[in-house]
Amino acid sequence: MAQEYEQINVGKRTHKGKAKVRALRRDGKIPGVYYYHGEENVNLEIDEKNLYHALSSGQHVFEVTMNGETQYVMIKAVQYHPVTDAVMHVDLMRVRRSEKMTFNIPIVLQGEAIGVQEGGVLSQILTAIDINCLPTNVPESINVDISDLELNSTISIIDITDVPDDVDIVTSEESTVATITPPKEEEEPVIEEEEELAEGEDRAEGEELAEGEEPAKGEEGKQEERSKPYGDKKEK
Repeated sequence: MAQEYEQINVGKRTHKGKAKVRALRRDGKIPGVYYYHGEENVNLEIDEKNLYHALSSGQHVFEVTMNGETQYVMIKAVQYHPVTDAVMHVDLMRVRRSEKMTFNIPIVLQGEAIGVQEGGVLSQILTAIDINCLPTNVPESINVDISDLELNSTISIIDITDVPDDVDIVTSEESTVATITPPKEEEEPVIEEEEELAEGEDRAEGEELAEGEEPAKGEEGKQEERSKPYGDKKEK
């Protein structure tokens, strides 16, 4: 049974300029471009609802009709509005179903790791992987079994074994996919001890001496001077 592909409804776009593009979007169309090495780029207008359906389909290869002929394309790039996340522009690249290409697909972690059962924290470092395969055989994801992953251990690309025969991994073998680390211990707040007053440090103004304590040398005169009633004068 032949594989079925989602179809993207496209038409050639002859008008250019910001005003024309805004009018195109108001009419429910998305501007785009179709290209293939050795051929001239073609500006397109794409049905908005049809495009969103294709983007959510999970497929990597789609059908388009160009000059009355069915061609196969992949969505190479999508530009989104920075505020609304609406699709602003799409790049469609023609592919040949008999030629291998590079695709970026998600990594799905499966199983409950031993390290997590022991209280460790699982961190997925790599969420997607680059693979090389035929456009007709692109897997939806690469599944990674982490059941045997222990505390303070990592799993890397080189450890992935569940890969279809006709799929080659392009991402570096040394790249870390996931790791399990011990939980962070909460640190108790450190209470600093109050420093004792340095010996001989001047007392705060107005501080009284303890009973039986004598003032330090040089302080007696100052103490008397401070205690003189207002208006007293020194004898000449």
